[in-house]
Amino acid sequence: MNQTTRTMKGRPIVAGSAAGEAVVSAQPISLWGGLDAKTGEVIDRRHDCSGRIVTGKIFVFPWGKGSSTGSAILLESIRLGKAPAAIVTRATDPIAALGSIIADELYSKPMPLVVLGDDDFRSISDGDRLSITPDGAVTVENSNPENPKDSEIRESPESPESPEKKV
Repeated sequence: MNQTTRTMKGRPIVAGSAAGEAVVSAQPISLWGGLDAKTGEVIDRRHDCSGRIVTGKIFVFPWGKGSSTGSAILLESIRLGKAPAAIVTRATDPIAALGSIIADELYSKPMPLVVLGDDDFRSISDGDRLSITPDGAVTVENSNPENPKDSEIRESPESPESPEKKV
């Protein structure tokens, strides 16, 4: 079996270590109404990861959207042990960051959140094995690099022109 390994330098928004299978989405997500805190299931039926369980996995999506109540959903999923092991985005998600920061304060359970550049973000395929370190390094192990990506990341019509330059 062919396997490739590469390490990318990300920016840690919430530092921490995590490892797991990548669940890759081409779409932004609102955790409020998009994630069931009790089960870890993506419940937004219009989302491309609808029905998938992100518990213990690295949830990779472009950026968060929607209600600030998403912080509470993430916090509850962390408390219940149903949260992703980490989140990787291509734009800072302050809602997810707040949920993780509060989980660290209340339960000493931060969930790492890392931002990658566009090319690095797009290079992650659904099912890749990811390892994240506190400095924001993301190591990707792809067990079958000859196959096309399982999940193509496409530009979303909601895509901000430059996600990192929000005012």
